[in-house]
Amino acid sequence: MYLVFKPVSENFPVPINYNYLVQSAIYSSLGNELAEQLHDEGYMVGKRKLKLFAFSRLMGRYELDRERKTINFPDGFKLVISSPDHRFLESLAQNLLHSGLLRLGLSIFELQGIETLDYQVDSDHIKVRTISPIVVYSTLLKPEGGKYTCYYQPGEREFANLLAKNLRKKYEAYYNQKAPEGEVSLKPLSRPRLHVTSYKNTVIKGYSCRLIINGPKKLLKIGVDAGLGAKCSQGYGCIEIFKTMKGITDFSKYCDY
Repeated sequence: MYLVFKPVSENFPVPINYNYLVQSAIYSSLGNELAEQLHDEGYMVGKRKLKLFAFSRLMGRYELDRERKTINFPDGFKLVISSPDHRFLESLAQNLLHSGLLRLGLSIFELQGIETLDYQVDSDHIKVRTISPIVVYSTLLKPEGGKYTCYYQPGEREFANLLAKNLRKKYEAYYNQKAPEGEVSLKPLSRPRLHVTSYKNTVIKGYSCRLIINGPKKLLKIGVDAGLGAKCSQGYGCIEIFKTMKGITDFSKYCDY
């Protein structure tokens, strides 16, 4: 779902690490029952609780203040939100259309338009681009005790292996059945770019690039809808198949901060 917003009256900048604000705005724009169910329960696979939605970075002309660590969108922005759950998308669209507004911190933005687009995966390979960084990591034990997080980038074997496992978990959580058999592989089509961000004071590393992904169509579809990698509901791993928003063929210049 593609959303277009413009600022209302005086436009305050938002923190450059705005993912939590956007995530909170999404929950606030859902029906109360659905928001509580998604937040508290989600979709279970084993002992893990998944949210199964993803959202992009804010895309538009921006003014960055590195000293204050804020970013301003004087003309507004575009936001992509994806999920395999049509109840989620319908509730979100209806409530946003009803209120017409989205609040991010001190800034209020007015909804200008919604475009729904259900990408169909009819092949065992797709070419995609990231519109929020993909996060893939392992939590490892230090020899002297304690834990540390190891992040992987596209092109590394562990990146592909962990991403494939994550896709299977998302499929099983949503459909409540075993994921289809078949290898999932990927290849970067552009040089991966590192993004170091913060979510609720936790540093997170992710990568943006273009990718070609091969695998069972149903797994590719869940990746397009629910996002690739970890922490998708926190604003990571949102992708789109090449052919996208009207008038825009390369998002990098719109969110290259």
